[in-house]
Amino acid sequence: MDFTFTEEQQAAAEAARGVFAGVAPDAVPSPSLVAGAVADDFDRTLWTRLAEADLLSLLLDPEYGGAGLDPIALCLVLRESAKVLARVPLLETAAATAAVQAYGSPELKSALLARAGRGEAVLTVAANGRSGHDPAERAVTARQDGDDWILDGVQTAVPWAHTADLVVVPAHTATDRVLLAVIPRTHPGVALAEQISTSGERLGELRLQSARITSRDVIDAEGAWERLRDLLTCGTCALALGLGERVLAMTSEYTGKREQFGFPVATFQAVAVQAADRYIDLRAMEATLWQAAWRIGSGASGVLPASGDVAVAKIWASEGVRRVVQTAQHLHGGFGADVEYPLHRYHAWAKHLELQLGPAAAHEEALGDLLAAHPLG
Repeated sequence: MDFTFTEEQQAAAEAARGVFAGVAPDAVPSPSLVAGAVADDFDRTLWTRLAEADLLSLLLDPEYGGAGLDPIALCLVLRESAKVLARVPLLETAAATAAVQAYGSPELKSALLARAGRGEAVLTVAANGRSGHDPAERAVTARQDGDDWILDGVQTAVPWAHTADLVVVPAHTATDRVLLAVIPRTHPGVALAEQISTSGERLGELRLQSARITSRDVIDAEGAWERLRDLLTCGTCALALGLGERVLAMTSEYTGKREQFGFPVATFQAVAVQAADRYIDLRAMEATLWQAAWRIGSGASGVLPASGDVAVAKIWASEGVRRVVQTAQHLHGGFGADVEYPLHRYHAWAKHLELQLGPAAAHEEALGDLLAAHPLG
């Protein structure tokens, strides 16, 4: 495969760098310095700028006002967003609209996609299940009643739930089919309880009690949830990569200025070796990310399904981002523990991403199951 980015992908990354250039992560309070969430809403001004730069419609086809690009382009933009800890539901909206475009009804596509691409409709996805440890599609049940579907269940830690217009909810039927329901946040039978993430952002516990959803707003297609889940995972790996790259750059800058015994600490072998190890982590995170994004976007076949590449990307991202921020804290010394210094916010976001991705051991086990089911030789 060729990992050289196309002109369109590079243009998307360049546009993202321009939009995020003025975003200052230290302008938002540290989660340890405020009671409750760091803010009630996401950054609406930044959201408008993303829409004006056509970065909310990257994955949409031209008929919906989009650029018709692939998951690699989205991941390039997400990578830039994480470097400044951009507080916008870019990943969730892009992934949800991609699922609607690929599998939704013509009526749903017409009503939603162009509006989402213009930033007029904000979407999020309930992908964490009831407890954060169980499969999301098992947390909600769906039963058919005439032309409608009745949904019951609980999804925890839904990002941007209190400010998104629509929530995409996976649910399972009595025959174990998995549906995706596109539900307005204020829909009858929908209740939200506030939760606060490790990064200090608002999450929502979504409770569905006999919520009636019309068939137009339900996606009943094989593979729809798996593709949406894989795209969300790839995007989260891209966020981890961008965050890690910015943290390593901060560490390099600090250790190049901080002196001991008359020399910058960056010149000490113990410091240089640790920084080099983290650089290797980031390169591995990057290579596995592009492999997974390419498989999802191209639909290319392989010995293993695309979920195998996604599992490898998750292994490196969850472990790598943790090691990068831990080394950064160590090499910053006491300065790294200062909650008014931006590194503290990066550490909080990294921990949230690590928890969101899940433990590497679980992904290694899933990869082992795939290898057992698809022998290589």
